[in-house]
Parts: sequence; structure tokens; C-alpha cells
Amino acid sequence: MADPYQTLGVARGASEADIKKAYRKLAKELHPDRNKDNPKASERFSQVTNAYDLLTDKDKRARFDRGEIDGDGNPAAPFGYGGGRAGGARGAPGGGFNSAGFEFGAGGDPDMSDIFEGLFGGGQTRGGGFASGFGRRPQPRGANVTYRLQVPFVDAATLSPQRVTLGDGKTIDLKLPAGVETGTQMKLGGKGEQGPGGAGDAIVAIEVQGHRFFTRDGDDVRLDLPITLPEAVAGGAVRVPTVDKAVMLTIPKGTTSGKTLRLKGKGFHKKDGSRGDQLVTLMIDVPADDAALQQFVADWSDARNPRGAMGV
Repeated sequence: MADPYQTLGVARGASEADIKKAYRKLAKELHPDRNKDNPKASERFSQVTNAYDLLTDKDKRARFDRGEIDGDGNPAAPFGYGGGRAGGARGAPGGGFNSAGFEFGAGGDPDMSDIFEGLFGGGQTRGGGFASGFGRRPQPRGANVTYRLQVPFVDAATLSPQRVTLGDGKTIDLKLPAGVETGTQMKLGGKGEQGPGGAGDAIVAIEVQGHRFFTRDGDDVRLDLPITLPEAVAGGAVRVPTVDKAVMLTIPKGTTSGKTLRLKGKGFHKKDGSRGDQLVTLMIDVPADDAALQQFVADWSDARNPRGAMGV
């Protein structure tokens, strides 16, 4: 049961942003696709994911900090009491100390009624024994299971549902959250392994795939759009692909390569409900062997020096 703070390499007082930053860094380093010949990296990736899951769950983090659960999310024994005898400790003749440091007599059973009564306002039943809530360790839940889900670029941008097949063979349609990116984790409660105290959770780690012509820039989508020389000189409307569908874009007259136009609301969904934009960079595509174009350039003269501002 590793300490989740040590697993992620953060201090106990680390902010949620620091925890997320540390997880992203480790997830990229340990990702199974980058370590196909290193099985230990895959195991470490799972440990890092479980640690991130615990520390980003406010309730579990608070319970871990109070010592109520261990690094795996299982209940911890109260006061460190494990039922055994502390090594090397000695009490009165015929007696001893339990692992929590409480002395008991020759009969072998610790009399802790005064302690529980002081701490919990009275914990004995009418028959003289402890109430069932004390001294009984809750049954542990089953282990969490981590899944890696590769999401197509366009699906991530448009938040298209993803069908996921779980370990038991059942399938679910997973709704992607706004702001989804590589490293985003989604928790499916009770979809992990079964245990005496119930099932653990399924943790779905998202990996957004690349695209053949779209690239991501924060919440924006970038696209290099080829245009012809006549379209650049004379301007006009051209069709442009977006993550939603193709739209018409007006090219200004006299456009040069590198000019960027903006399509509002055609980017990724943000956490606040709005969307980023699509940034279209125009690239003039000139044919390599066009006799008419070469003759046109030979007959045309441009006295400007477009590099003059550079001192050349």
C-alpha cells in the first residue's frame, strides 16, 4: 500500500493543480505505448493512476490524511490495532502490550472500555461488551481497474459518446466531459473488481489521438489550408473542413501565405460550456511545372522589396 503522495512525488499539502500536473508528467513518461518492452512501467502507470484517483477525490483524500484508509483506499485498522503484540514490549508479569501500546492483564484480553467511553461517549452494550461498530474492521472493497481509452481527435472535440467494453464483457456508452484531453480520467463507480465489501471502481484514462490535418492548440483547433494563386489574388469563398462539418470561408483579396483566419466556436468544448475556435492558416499552393504561370511571372514585374523591413 504505497503512499499516494510519494507515488506522485508531491507534498501532502499539494494543490489539486499540482497533483494534476505531476500526474500528467508521469502518465506521459510511463504510458504503455511508450514502454512496450518495459512491463514495470505499465505497473507503475497503474499505481500512478490509482494515486491520482485517490488524491483528486476530496472525500478519499481527507480520509487518507486522517488515517482512516490506506493508499489503496481500504479501511485502516483503528489506532493501528492489529491484534498482535508489539515486538520487544513487556508489561507486568503474565501480561503484555497490544500493538497499539495498551496494557492488558494476564487474561490476554485488553480492557479498553474506559478509552472508548472517553473517546466515543460510551461504547459498551448492556451486556458489557463493545458495540458492534467498534473493533470490527469493515470488509475491503474490490480493487480498482484501469482502462486506457483512445479517443479519435474529432470525437474528443465534439464530445461524441464512446462505447467501452469492460472486463466482464459488458459495454457502456461513455459520455466525454467538456475539456477532455490526454490524461483526463473518468471514474465508473462499482465497475471494478468484486470484493467482500463490494466492487471497486473502473478508472478510464483518456488518450486523444492525433489527426492527419487538424492539430490542437489549447481549446483551439489549427488547420493549414492550401489555396490556389488565383484564390489568393482575387479572393473568394472556399470550403473548409472543421471538426463539426465543412463550412464556407471567405478569402480576402491579395492574401499572402501565413495569413490566419478565425472560425468562432469550431474548437474543443471548454469546461465552462463555451468552445474554442478554429484557426485557419492560408498556404498558397503553386504548381511546380505550369508553363502558363511561368510565362506570366516572366512577363510580370514587381518592384517591391518584401524583405526590406528585415534589412536585406
